[in-house]
Amino acid sequence: MKYLIVSDIHGSLYYTKTLEKIITDEKPNKILFLGDLYYHGPRNPLPKEYAPMEVCKFFNNIKSKLIAIKGNCDAEVDEMISEFKFKKSYCFKLAGKKIFVSHGHHYNIDALPKTDFDIMFYGHFHTGFIKEQNGKIFANPGSISLPKNGTANSYMILDENGITLKDVKEKIIDNLNFGE
Repeated sequence: MKYLIVSDIHGSLYYTKTLEKIITDEKPNKILFLGDLYYHGPRNPLPKEYAPMEVCKFFNNIKSKLIAIKGNCDAEVDEMISEFKFKKSYCFKLAGKKIFVSHGHHYNIDALPKTDFDIMFYGHFHTGFIKEQNGKIFANPGSISLPKNGTANSYMILDENGITLKDVKEKIIDNLNFGE
């Protein structure tokens, strides 16, 4: 099973088209979107080619592969235009590991959920990384459209072998192999 993990597109049609190419190239079985789909939020600039309704059309077209997490910028009205449901969090198993997924504004490396997990994926901070701390793995795909702190526009791949952080040109930034 191969997961494409992406976060914080904030209504950018430009980066939605970039994501479409990434999906074609990576061929994931599932797409985990970690929140902040349409609205850019008051603290962020307008993203490149801001067009939330066009972004919505794209995500509605991939709904059969999509698991969408609700971010702090996602509102009830976003759910009204979406043909899929937003989840507060999501748990699953892969390669014998318990995985917890959230947006990051409630649960993150500094605010752990009560749920037991081996790996936590979250967005929100717009900074991609893979870290190990206290026997757990924390991974953030960064923001595909509005990266912060000098990081790249990025996404992640998760499969049975490990986690890979890539920039939008599909260059590997970091990876963690489960066999190591």
